[in-house]
Amino acid sequence: MIYYKIYKTVNELPKQWDALSTNDIFLKTDFLKGLECSYPTNISGYYVGVFKSETLVGIAVVQRVKMYTDDIFRKNGSDSLKQFGKQLVSKIVKGNALVVGNLMHTGQHGIYFNNKTISQTDYLNELEKALDDLTLEIKAKFNKKIRVIVFKDYFENDHIHKDTAFFKRNNLYKIQVQPNMVFDIPDIWKTSEDYISTFNKKYRRRYRTARKKSNSLHYRELDVAYLKTHSDSIFNLYETVSDNASVNSFKLQKDHFYQLKLHLKDNFRVFGVFFKEELVGFYTLILNGNTLETYFLGYNKSIQHQHQMYLNMLFNMASFGIENGFKNIVYARTAMEIKSSIGAKPHTMHIYLNHTNNFIANTVLKCVVKYMNPIQKWVERHPFKN
Repeated sequence: MIYYKIYKTVNELPKQWDALSTNDIFLKTDFLKGLECSYPTNISGYYVGVFKSETLVGIAVVQRVKMYTDDIFRKNGSDSLKQFGKQLVSKIVKGNALVVGNLMHTGQHGIYFNNKTISQTDYLNELEKALDDLTLEIKAKFNKKIRVIVFKDYFENDHIHKDTAFFKRNNLYKIQVQPNMVFDIPDIWKTSEDYISTFNKKYRRRYRTARKKSNSLHYRELDVAYLKTHSDSIFNLYETVSDNASVNSFKLQKDHFYQLKLHLKDNFRVFGVFFKEELVGFYTLILNGNTLETYFLGYNKSIQHQHQMYLNMLFNMASFGIENGFKNIVYARTAMEIKSSIGAKPHTMHIYLNHTNNFIANTVLKCVVKYMNPIQKWVERHPFKN
């Protein structure tokens, strides 16, 4: 017999949860607990377990997201066409959404099942029932209707795309979103110098210029005590970058980084950037098996350009990945051009999206996604020697 259970908190999860053979840290209870303790105010989490007899064979992380215009659009412009676009988008997406996955990080970090004990079709069928139950529960408990359902972030070669009957039955439309920038690290690279030596002349010169401009900065790893004491300053630096995005669907809590460090310990690393002993920037990394995941960062906007702080952070991340033996680095889906200039490559990703209002057509949904997450035109850079 195959069945599912829905859990409201990490503390309720069965002991079998972490024993599943997934190596994805984003599905492990340490990460989920840190996230649960510091979710943005408009996001809450649910957890689905799929069982065969009494054995846990599949899991899913589902986030309920409350979408409101002020959260989505941080910048207010006077352009009347843009204002009309914002009003249209807010009418369609305003309300509650269920996201299968982690809205706060690029990549497929929402589902796992043991394909030796359950088929993908059977697993998805149970997940479908769980989402139906959650939709009814949220309506009954909060009087909120789920307007959008999202299955988030799948690479083109993901096996999930083969389950076309499931997506068709649930009116889930496949939509391409911006690529995930991934840096694959050759096995022969052991040091930062191995990496830099493969740059062509133009990009080696660019690397040296960036490093020279950052001579007056120094970097230091921040421990849990520092993160707790200085959560306000760290949040302000994060907010500077976050608010610069024209479209966003959440804002982190002030203690988010502290909570992740508290629960993930050495698998969550925070590095501060200091200028004359003042914290002027930071970046974060999550150690996810053989993959290094870049996470949120922040900086003082007034000195960012002068010291090429962002570019130097990207180089530091690459060096950390190489020197610590990672196979690849996930740089996520923003600032694609500058990330390609340090060696990351674009990998196409798709989401599946359903609007519960049957009058909202596939075309309208695609327009909304393109408006909120436009496929940007950018030039891919090729920094390495041929």
